Amino acid sequence: MAYFAPLLSTFLFFSIYYSQSNALSSNYYAKTCPQAEDIVMKVVKEEAQKDRRVPATLLRMHFHDCFLRGCDASILLSSKGKNTAEKDAPPNGSLHGFYVIDGAKRAVEAICPGVVSCADILAFAARDAVVLSGGPYWNVPKGRKDGRISRASETTLLPKPTFNISQLQQSFHQRGLSLDDLVALLGAHTLGFTHCSSFMNRIYNFNATHDIDPTLRPSFAASLKGICPLKNRAKNAGISNDPSPTTFDNTHYRLILQKKSLLFSDHSLLTTPKTKGLVYKFATSKSAFHKAFSNSMIKMSSLTGGQEVRKDCRVVN
Repeated sequence: MAYFAPLLSTFLFFSIYYSQSNALSSNYYAKTCPQAEDIVMKVVKEEAQKDRRVPATLLRMHFHDCFLRGCDASILLSSKGKNTAEKDAPPNGSLHGFYVIDGAKRAVEAICPGVVSCADILAFAARDAVVLSGGPYWNVPKGRKDGRISRASETTLLPKPTFNISQLQQSFHQRGLSLDDLVALLGAHTLGFTHCSSFMNRIYNFNATHDIDPTLRPSFAASLKGICPLKNRAKNAGISNDPSPTTFDNTHYRLILQKKSLLFSDHSLLTTPKTKGLVYKFATSKSAFHKAFSNSMIKMSSLTGGQEVRKDCRVVN
């Protein structure tokens, strides 16, 4: 997962657009569509076997969806007329798995028409992406509704890879997420690929004193410069987030401790005693990371804000 991408200006946005809902339940579809999760898992598994990048992009898609208007599938809506939708904003430019959700929706609709929201399907798919990558399983709360608004301009409210710990903490807090959630959820960066643009500021002209971010291991910074030259860089140049980019493990935290994290925001977890302690805990215990990640995903994915169950995930009813 390359990253989310800037900060909410007021707490008011959080309180108006989404909240942690008590309407979600583990057995929401028990009578109306008990097969829903199995159907979604089958589709995600098939697509992940064809393209190993699918799990990372589905997980990132879910994060980017939940961090704006709550988990309402607004990221799936297509641009229309003069409105540019979230999916067409720069922070989402590298997302490429929308067809997976479309396929899962079609498969669910064939069995249970008009019952299961796109938001729930995306939440299932994100969980399945983690499981298929060797990560933990969690029971996804169900009953989300799909939103009717998607604005590219609102993606400026996503956290940036350049954020320090204070900015990250404020951003997560405004969504009802704690420091523990922050450290656990950033562990999603164990999957996927990061483009050079997300860390170029750390390896060139870092500040008036240092060309390279001094918190980066020098040998690692040199290798990054080789991959991401300042001039004549390949369009999609970048690097896998860790040596096992398709496995949901705790390698990412070990890289942070070794000063080999790609993103400044990830390294910033070492700048407070609490977050540094959690990084060390997760780096030394994959089971502790998996348990914390599951709990924080349940918490984050319970942010809701939609109004309907879309027939087509790309357009409002």
